[in-house]
Amino acid sequence: MPPLALAAPVLSRQADPVRVATERLARALPARADAAVLVDLLEDDLREGLDALGDVEAHFAELLGTLRTGPLSPVSLVNAGDDLRVVERLDYLHDVVLQLRKRLAQAAAMARQVPSTRTR
Repeated sequence: MPPLALAAPVLSRQADPVRVATERLARALPARADAAVLVDLLEDDLREGLDALGDVEAHFAELLGTLRTGPLSPVSLVNAGDDLRVVERLDYLHDVVLQLRKRLAQAAAMARQVPSTRTR
C-alpha cells in the first residue's frame, strides 16, 4: 500500500496558476517593498476577478438549465433573467479589470528598472 503522501489527490499536487503567475511577475520586478505590495494586490485582484467571472458563468449555466429543462412560462422566463446579483458582479468585474490594468501599468514601469536577465 502506498504511503499517505502519495495518495494525495491530483489537485493538491497542481500549482495554483494565480500564484505561479504572480510569483513570476515578482521575479521580474525590483526587490523592493512597493513591488511586493503591488504583486500582492494584483494577486488579490486576479482572484476576485476570477471569482466574479465564476459567478457570471454560473448565472449563464442556470439560464441554460432553465431554458433547456425548466417551465417556459412568461413568469419563469422573466425570473430567470432577473438576477440583480449578476449585474452587480459584472459591475464589480469591470472595476477589477480597470484596477488590474492600472496595476499592470505600474508593474511595467517598475520592470523597466530591472536588468533584463531577471524577467524569467
